[in-house]
Amino acid sequence: MDAKTGLSLGLKSSMLSPTGSSSTASLTDNNNNNSFSFHITSKSNPSLSWRLLHEKSNNVKKREEEEEEQEEEEVDDEGEGETIDFMGRPICVKRKIEEHCFPPLKRVAMDSSVVNWGNQPLCVADPEIYTIMEKEKMRQFKGIELIASENFVCRAVMEALGSHLTNKYSEGMPGAKYYIGNQYIDQLEFLCCERALFAFDLDSNNWGVNVQPYSCTSANFAVYTGLLNPGDRIMGLDSPSGGHLSHGYYTHGGKKVSAASIFFETLPYKVNPLTGLIDYDKLEEKAVDYRPKILICGGSSYPREWDYGRFRKIADKCGAVLMCDMAHISGLVAAKEVASPFDYCDIVTSTTHKSLRGPRGGIVFYRRGTKPRKQGFVINHGDDSNYDYEEKINFALYPSLQGGPHNNHTAALAIALKQVATPEYKAYMQQVKRNAQALASALMRRKCRLVTDGTDNHLLLWDITALGLIDRNYEKVCEACHITVNKCAIYGSISSGGVRIGTPAMTSRGCVEDDFETIADFLLKAAQITSIIQREHGKSCKDFLKGLQNNKDISELRNRVETFGSQFEMPGFNI
Repeated sequence: MDAKTGLSLGLKSSMLSPTGSSSTASLTDNNNNNSFSFHITSKSNPSLSWRLLHEKSNNVKKREEEEEEQEEEEVDDEGEGETIDFMGRPICVKRKIEEHCFPPLKRVAMDSSVVNWGNQPLCVADPEIYTIMEKEKMRQFKGIELIASENFVCRAVMEALGSHLTNKYSEGMPGAKYYIGNQYIDQLEFLCCERALFAFDLDSNNWGVNVQPYSCTSANFAVYTGLLNPGDRIMGLDSPSGGHLSHGYYTHGGKKVSAASIFFETLPYKVNPLTGLIDYDKLEEKAVDYRPKILICGGSSYPREWDYGRFRKIADKCGAVLMCDMAHISGLVAAKEVASPFDYCDIVTSTTHKSLRGPRGGIVFYRRGTKPRKQGFVINHGDDSNYDYEEKINFALYPSLQGGPHNNHTAALAIALKQVATPEYKAYMQQVKRNAQALASALMRRKCRLVTDGTDNHLLLWDITALGLIDRNYEKVCEACHITVNKCAIYGSISSGGVRIGTPAMTSRGCVEDDFETIADFLLKAAQITSIIQREHGKSCKDFLKGLQNNKDISELRNRVETFGSQFEMPGFNI
């Protein structure tokens, strides 16, 4: 037994000593460091003979032994004895300690199939799931992926995501975890944060980062939770104009769709319906009247540059914190292929799986240090002179909104961020832009109408209502042909529909400008098929789906698409 947690038992007896003196005896077990103290007390009585003393002593001992036996019987009847707590478990201090408190341990033989459960490959452990996953692998390999928010990760990222790091619980910030055994997880998270700052060329004296958000929506809500009170005001781009639900969207009927609109007041700004561009004059007028606590720039479906300098002036004018959600363009920002929000914004959030080409998750950057002096204002002193976002946002993420971070994601993100900081990644993002512009040009040459007549980044918006097509019908035809695009409302009006098309995923597979010329032909052919089915079967969803069954045009286009898609390598795996 550990010396620091040794047992100390005090036993008292009223025994007459033959010497007639009062004394105390001590017995120490040096091997176990267990100290047993016996306190023996007696009073001298010269009138008694030694025999009487001896008999009395024996009588006392006999009586005490009988009392002890009676006490033990009472304890046995009650089913419990005196115990102490040692290392989190109760230990008896009665004589039957060996019999009742420490039963012998026996190793039970286990069947080999039970012992080896942890080393079965997926195809053996769960053939049903394995089969579904293999089908999805083939879908990705044979198809053409044009969803702007999707990409393909490398093998190293996949290995990290499917690693033993998923076993560890790591609540809290690195260096201050709520569980022990996190020394290597801390190293991992610190390295990931360091790489995040390096990837975006940020000075750690001026910027901090949290890599724990489960998604960009989680990152956005952590910012709101940390910096706002319930009912405070937020202003972001309207979702039909290209914004995101997490910026506070609610329907025209007043239904609050996202948590941001449920717990905070939101007023959106919109794009000009004629140009598809943000109307900064109307935005400023709204913001000055509404006076939001947080003004958000960035969106999900905006093909042009953002004027962050103008946003900064508007935010200062209405006293708002300026936040950028760069989820879609973060890869382009890191590669310096678009303007950087870090030059003007207070807080920047992003997903990690879109143009960054990392695992699915979120990330949030926040300013730290001393606030700059603003023209026309006297510099503040005390707490107001320094940014206070770090502690508030970190606390909002944990413990307010999330539990333990996903350590396998942290490792995978660190791997992706290391790649982001390379010349090869910059070349990749340059090709993403060239491919988007090549696709835009190819479609416009074929008399297709694009919102803003082109793109400055990785995506474009195609207004298919000009062709008389319903966006959901066109989306279904593309899916049947193994082309993935996604429908979206455009022009800030729910009556106008289109599709959003992005180039990062197919660029990751090696596609260049000429390949996107071919993809443009596929998209036009799918539009022609959609038009024919709508004319012959009707535009309603039920009638239209009937026209997809056993359609020879769809089968022919699907074969062409699969032949095209199968010629490109798939990052992380090849068929």
